[in-house]
Amino acid sequence: MILAAGRGERMRPLTDHVPKPLLKAGGKAIVEYQLDKLARAGFRRIVINHAHLGQMIETALGDGRRWGLEIRYSAEGEPLETAGGIRLALPLIAADSFAVVNSDVYTDYDYHRLAARVAAMASAPAVLAHLVLVDNPPHHPGGDFCFEEGAPKAQATRRLTFSGIGAYRRELFEGIVPGSRHPLAPLIAGAIEAGRASAEHHRGFWIDVGTPQRLEQLDAMLRERIR
Repeated sequence: MILAAGRGERMRPLTDHVPKPLLKAGGKAIVEYQLDKLARAGFRRIVINHAHLGQMIETALGDGRRWGLEIRYSAEGEPLETAGGIRLALPLIAADSFAVVNSDVYTDYDYHRLAARVAAMASAPAVLAHLVLVDNPPHHPGGDFCFEEGAPKAQATRRLTFSGIGAYRRELFEGIVPGSRHPLAPLIAGAIEAGRASAEHHRGFWIDVGTPQRLEQLDAMLRERIR
């Protein structure tokens, strides 16, 4: 699943007339980089949720054939936050374990690792969530989740930032009322507290394309790379 339902308030005025996933960097919509990586890693069925200007996303990406994918869409009248959006989309997701990625991150993290984690979780029902964590960026110095000895912890001295890339079991979301707003962080925190979460620390490149400045930074980097 690709999360694409955010309003993109910090991106305004760019997102007043274009949904954030379709903003371009390096000559390509940022969500397309996610589709490229997922396709190369062997994923074939993708669900994309949307709300603000969502029809533009469906028109731009279509059925996914150009990436060798099958794309289905989960339309939200109003954004339901991350867990609420995933819960609404569950009927479109056949598997018990699945990957979820934010549409607005760019990274060199290898999605083959993500595919392998999804496969492993299919036969390990005790694990409800697997998180890809990254070093804390300047705009988020406090991090999100504690991490120690290769695992997420309820309490630890070291905190890392959640990359927006993870794998989950549908059981994690089934207690949410479909169509209701619900954040993801409390569900992850509960899984960590119960010892039912795992994590890895990605030390490579990662950027949250959440502001016009970071979009410009990514655009400049990608254009320099393709010269």
